[in-house]
Amino acid sequence: MRDIRIGAAQFENVNGDKQHNLGAIARLAQQAVEAGAEAVSFHEGCVPAYTFARNLDKAALFELAEPIPDGPSTQALIEIARQLRTVLLAGLVERDGDRLYNAYVCVDGGGLIARHRKLHAFISPHLSNGDSYTVFDLNGVRCGILTCFDNNLVENVRITTLMGADVIFMPHVTCCLPSPMPGRGAVDRELWENRERDPVRLRQEFMGPKGRGWLMRWLPARAWENGIYAVFTNPVGMDDDQVRNGNAMILDPHGEILAETNALGEDVVVGLCVGERIEESSGRRYLRARRPELYAKLVEERDEPAVIDSGWGVVKADSDS
Repeated sequence: MRDIRIGAAQFENVNGDKQHNLGAIARLAQQAVEAGAEAVSFHEGCVPAYTFARNLDKAALFELAEPIPDGPSTQALIEIARQLRTVLLAGLVERDGDRLYNAYVCVDGGGLIARHRKLHAFISPHLSNGDSYTVFDLNGVRCGILTCFDNNLVENVRITTLMGADVIFMPHVTCCLPSPMPGRGAVDRELWENRERDPVRLRQEFMGPKGRGWLMRWLPARAWENGIYAVFTNPVGMDDDQVRNGNAMILDPHGEILAETNALGEDVVVGLCVGERIEESSGRRYLRARRPELYAKLVEERDEPAVIDSGWGVVKADSDS
């Protein structure tokens, strides 16, 4: 892998206001490009916003969705990328015939480079699950995409790595959610609204087990156990009626943080992903030590469909989705 500078951004999206959200994407992408980024990543569902979709019926969700790549939002992202001479990665709701997907695209000024359909979709029963992994070439760097809950299943990150990815983009909408885990839970909206007068209390919530503390339980492990660069993105501020902590970051193949933001507002960080870190990492040694002949249990067929229990609700994944 060659060296590459990548940006990870966070911003407060507005429900259904694609023009506002695209404006934030353009603004932050320009900042990242000025800092040397060749590619800039944004969070899951960032173009239309995400969490509010849990309250939309099928007709309203179809109205929000767009085809890829010919829809106006993907074309707008391509135009932003063309003007800035960069690569953009962003999320939206895709309409493909009578199906809807939680999709994430990678584009440059020439058009669509890659599209990932979330493998474990749950925010709405009207969203179908994706059925394939996404690995692609980004100017000589092999990259993958896994969206939010996709990354909580270790098999998905391992398979994406085995397919050749050295960098995995991990767009999220997460943290500050109800949970039975000690210390976790929602953040009071008043703390966000009062962030300028009392930033310390909000930062304590964001940095504790409700936010960054929970991320540190598993996110570095995904990078370390596979020897990959992980690009984590997440909204900040109000996401429908819930508060998000942002905390966009880039982790190296040792699971160490290259760059991160703790800003209480929109921000973008840029990290230099160095090729030589890949092969020296423990994760790449672990890949070479694998014994697939012992792993048949992992791929046994089951009598019941997968159940995606995200903590936001439970959706049974239909076998044909």
